[in-house]
Amino acid sequence: MSRFIEVLLVVFAFMLPLVVVSSSFADQPNVLFISVDDLNDFPTFANRYPDAKTPHMDRLAERGMVFSNAHCQFPLCGPSRASVMSGLLPATLGYDDHMKDKQLQQRARQLDTELLHSYFGNHGYKTMAVGKICHNHVPKGSVDASGGRGGFRSGTGALKRNWPQNGTSTDWAAAPDSDDKLPDFQTATWAVSQLEEKHDKPFFLMVGFLRPHVPWYVPQKWFDLYNKHEITLPPYQEDDLNDVPQSAKDISILPQMPRTEWAIENNQWRNIVHAYLACISFSDHQVGRVLEALDRSPYKDNTIVVLWSDHGYHMGEKNTFQKQSLWERSTHVPLVIAGPGVEGGRRCDRIVSLLDLYPTLLAMCDLPPNETNEGRSLVPLLKRPNQPWPYPTIVGWKKNSFAIQDEQYRYIRYNDGSEELYDSVNDPNEWTNLASKAELANVKQRMKTHIPTKD
Repeated sequence: MSRFIEVLLVVFAFMLPLVVVSSSFADQPNVLFISVDDLNDFPTFANRYPDAKTPHMDRLAERGMVFSNAHCQFPLCGPSRASVMSGLLPATLGYDDHMKDKQLQQRARQLDTELLHSYFGNHGYKTMAVGKICHNHVPKGSVDASGGRGGFRSGTGALKRNWPQNGTSTDWAAAPDSDDKLPDFQTATWAVSQLEEKHDKPFFLMVGFLRPHVPWYVPQKWFDLYNKHEITLPPYQEDDLNDVPQSAKDISILPQMPRTEWAIENNQWRNIVHAYLACISFSDHQVGRVLEALDRSPYKDNTIVVLWSDHGYHMGEKNTFQKQSLWERSTHVPLVIAGPGVEGGRRCDRIVSLLDLYPTLLAMCDLPPNETNEGRSLVPLLKRPNQPWPYPTIVGWKKNSFAIQDEQYRYIRYNDGSEELYDSVNDPNEWTNLASKAELANVKQRMKTHIPTKD
């Protein structure tokens, strides 16, 4: 009998580590990683614009923390997403806007790192992706399950309605006649199906919505949510560009995009903003379908939810309708983090970067830090949102031009050495360029130290 007990103890001792590992594994949180393409800070929870109808995103914000001063690292989809997914600045990546997703993966490995989802996959997570995640989708074969991705014009017809300029997909109209003809509807449907399945290990589910990326086409019912004649137009100053250097106009005002002066003269400004708002509400509904599926699932209480956009968007400010500038409207993004351990209904006004998402999620999921990450974990801010955070955000743009943003100022230096400087607290619309003020030379010098040495 004693020999039998001895054997049982040996077997139990052998199995104990397996039990501990299994228990620890089961306790790891899931991650629902939601991106909304070209979404500026118009959603209601961002507290910037009064008229957007975004009830689902707002409810998520009530459950988590809103980072009210978050910025991208490049005001264009591909490089911005490459930065998020690699945890590296675009300048470090040497990102080329023609870089394919597979090339991004190869470049990350050359720099001794992995893309975000692959890092999670290497540490025991089931990885899933649908919609636009990197520049296109994700590198082929890099996830356990893929729902693919549709195109910006899928289901809408190729004919332009209001803006026939070449070099841009910019246009606005009510089309098609039903949600289910648009890729974002299919994206949400696929994500919902994954949340309805049983997963035997923690998952990292990436869901990338296309709207409000141009063309601004969604069904009429989303336009009907708004009274076009009552919506608020963004702040605009006719002489806004009089005090900016020529380089700013050369690389940050795209000639193929509508000018605000044109939109005013042709009575199109309200139509454009109306279409953008309709697209936001459409995307909000698709986000809501996914969040409601999460709430119905057994994963509800053990899933971190991140909602983010890859860059901002001008809606008439600076006399243009576009991304791709170093001004605040192109770089300011909505960012919400919710889930276990995150107190709901709070805001953090500190300057943070999308670059910080990679290390933040590793820390929240108790995974080993990735030493190549150039951002920093936001977990301290999730715990104490008002603590000092002396880390500016770094934004690159073409021709070796950069913007550096801290809590007081935005400094822009163009490739020819010309500059802009704005007091973000007292001049949030960036109407007065202070770069020539001698008394602010020390501010510019301090900001310059953060400019990357790589192009």
